[in-house]
Amino acid sequence: MFFITKRQSTYNKNNLEHEHKKVWLVTGASKGLGLILVKKLLASDFRVIATSRDLNSLTSELGEKSESFLPLELTLTDDSQVKQALAEGISHFGGIDVVVNNAGYGQIGTLEELSYDEVRNSFEVNVFGSINVIRHAMPYLRQQESGHIFNIASVGGFSGAYPGWGVYCGTKFAVAGFTESLAEEVRPFGIYATVVYPGYFRTDFLSKGSVKTASQPISAYAAARQSEQIHLDEINGRQPNDPEKAADILITVSQLDQPPVHLFLGKDAYQLAHQKIELIEQQLKAQEELATSTEIIEA
Repeated sequence: MFFITKRQSTYNKNNLEHEHKKVWLVTGASKGLGLILVKKLLASDFRVIATSRDLNSLTSELGEKSESFLPLELTLTDDSQVKQALAEGISHFGGIDVVVNNAGYGQIGTLEELSYDEVRNSFEVNVFGSINVIRHAMPYLRQQESGHIFNIASVGGFSGAYPGWGVYCGTKFAVAGFTESLAEEVRPFGIYATVVYPGYFRTDFLSKGSVKTASQPISAYAAARQSEQIHLDEINGRQPNDPEKAADILITVSQLDQPPVHLFLGKDAYQLAHQKIELIEQQLKAQEELATSTEIIEA
């Protein structure tokens, strides 16, 4: 059941008047989808808290601190920094309405060849970084009994059948999983959570600085090396989807009365999702008799 509070009812009546006064927090805002989204938000009179590991990269692209824009240098894996950033943003704008956990990077490499540190760092940024933001944003959102959290995953967080992308897909499956639970946890407070599964968008995600390869590759993994080469040399720069349109969709979805928990972006994402669903349905049916023979037969 969804609970409508008095504050929400009043807000909905004045939605058009107040929509562009909302405060957005966008992580990973110095490039790619995050940068494009922030530019669109500012151009549409929203107020934005934007974070990046490098403050100069933010201000060079988006300008200095102002009444509508607050750039913050932030290491998402530093929990105390995240808490401080949320407090600073709240102090500057007086509140927060939409959170976009966009920061992350791709780690290519098979499970055998990636080191412990390579795997751990990927989960630290892609999973724990987002959870840090959620944990420190929630007290404010609960208090005002409204808000929307977008967690940017990947279609690789729904379909992981790509050699050499297991750890990356694992982090994005984790994002999808905790977002599903988050959506149920926050629903009674009038807050929404959406996991976003983008397909291939023409950003710098597959460029140096956004994607990493195994430091000690194993030559025997021919399929993984081929996938790596295809992504870095052939797909990079030729992705079929427009990130400008993705940013527009996120803004539109944030304004829906009942936003979805799952949001796939791109025809390619839809195709891959349908293929995965069809495969699961086939395997459920094929193994049903055997796999459901687990009940305890009482004497």
